[in-house]
Amino acid sequence: MEQVKIDRINELSRKSRECGLTEEEKAEQTALRNEYRQAVVGSLNASLKNTYIMTPDGKKHKVKQNGGK
Repeated sequence: MEQVKIDRINELSRKSRECGLTEEEKAEQTALRNEYRQAVVGSLNASLKNTYIMTPDGKKHKVKQNGGK
């Protein structure tokens, strides 16, 4: 996710605490937050695809993802 969008999320959050948001800003905030969540989940899934657990006997086991794509 681009830094500009993260900055906008933070800006809307501050404005929400200070004076409230319009309906359009609330919708924008929700859309940006959902996009951020998807980016975080995608990054986590990509990391897990390359993660292994090594047991004391030296064997490597790939981490299994439950419910992931």
